Amino acid sequence: MAAHFTAIVTRSPSAITIAILAMGGEGGGVLADWIVDLAEHASHYAQKTSVPGVAQRTGSTIYYCEIFPEAAALEAHKEPVLALMPVPGQLDVVIASELMECGRAVQRGLVTRERTTLIASTHRVYSMSERTNIGDGRVDSTRFIEAGEAAAKTFVRHDFARIAQETGSVISAPLFGALAATGALPFSRAQFEDAIRRGGVGVDASLAAFAAGFQASVQLSDDGEGALTVDAKPKIGVRMRTLAARVESSFPASSHSILLAGVLRLGDYQDERYAAEYLDRLDDIRDLDAELGPGDFTLLRETGRYLALWMSYEDAIRVADLKIRRARFERVHDEVRAGADQLVRIKEYLHPRIDEIADILPVVLGRWLLHPGIVRRVIERLTREGKLVETTSLRGFLQLYAIASLRPLRRKSLRFHREHQVIAEWLAQIPPVAREDYALACEVAMCPRLVKGYGDTHYRGSRNFAAVMGALPRLRGRPNAAAELRRLREAAMADDTSEKLEQALRDVA
Repeated sequence: MAAHFTAIVTRSPSAITIAILAMGGEGGGVLADWIVDLAEHASHYAQKTSVPGVAQRTGSTIYYCEIFPEAAALEAHKEPVLALMPVPGQLDVVIASELMECGRAVQRGLVTRERTTLIASTHRVYSMSERTNIGDGRVDSTRFIEAGEAAAKTFVRHDFARIAQETGSVISAPLFGALAATGALPFSRAQFEDAIRRGGVGVDASLAAFAAGFQASVQLSDDGEGALTVDAKPKIGVRMRTLAARVESSFPASSHSILLAGVLRLGDYQDERYAAEYLDRLDDIRDLDAELGPGDFTLLRETGRYLALWMSYEDAIRVADLKIRRARFERVHDEVRAGADQLVRIKEYLHPRIDEIADILPVVLGRWLLHPGIVRRVIERLTREGKLVETTSLRGFLQLYAIASLRPLRRKSLRFHREHQVIAEWLAQIPPVAREDYALACEVAMCPRLVKGYGDTHYRGSRNFAAVMGALPRLRGRPNAAAELRRLREAAMADDTSEKLEQALRDVA
């Protein structure tokens, strides 16, 4: 007699695991609290832990939540033991408050194709290595998008930071809405909203941001894909509408977004007349590009991009102006999450050098100050140690306000005279080069990206720019001239010592 046995395997209920990767001041802890409160009021065990980390952007923290149904625990006559840290490959939901945090989650193995719902905001907060790179050190955002798509079971992304800004909330609220929209948790939308109400802080703004985040995620799900959100054109105020109309009527459509951004930047930097001068300089480049280019106006766009950046060079006047703006005070107040009844003190460390002081003086006076002498030695001694200026105090604010108020006199300054002389020389080289080699002219148009910052950074960039442009006469007429000039520019941005540039220059010679 044969015996037959049937093996019945039952899978034990498991916890729902959620990791939140956020930076300081973004409300990651609030989001985790909402999740725990949501679960507990829906008869679930819930636990939240946090793993603080010192990242390159004000500190990145991983908040970890586990949720376990109370009914399953009662049926098993056991209480669940919830973990304290996320385990790679064992996460149901990963929420990233910013695109690089999304990349970190994928890199750490927290996101898996079989299991994980990944929710990420597509805005960027640039890392220190990206900001301090002598060239364009930004990581391509599409790489993070592609990595998320390849790694996750479900990938929901949107510019949730913009939603938070538009609704007067913080990013945690629209991310909470996106979580509700995915259906990854066994709770209704009403239960999610009740958790926000029980929090009792900024309820109306949070609910509005939640609804917007929910709707944006639903739309992305219906479309089957998400995308980076980019404005085609910047918003134009009343003061700059005449120049904006000039751009739209006199320049090709493919250049509008760049030129409008340049007009706004220069109007903010100096005045409307300065922005008009910017367009005046581009009139000839536009006509030249229409005559010689293939029709995409690459030469005009790149010249317009770097001309706007160069004409808005950083000096003490600009720095002081940016530090005392109301928007900056409000941003800092929000970042430190200060209450309406709390005072925030902001102290700036300023260390002006003698050449930075001379830069904002009239040409003759600035050159006189740079000559060796007793006045120079006295000023260098006074500024040697630097100083702390509290911009939230009346005295500190007025000190920077006095410097910022020199903006109408900037046109007469030594730095203005020097920069615009080099700008004119650079622009003068583009037409003759374009008539010989259009591709080479486009590379010449992009060379000012080497000139940036102030102090030592500006000195090195200007020196490298001069060296690269000095090689231009040797390159003209060569069949690979554009590639050679691009290689020189990339070598100049590769390090701070200029060793790679020197080697590249020897190769060209």
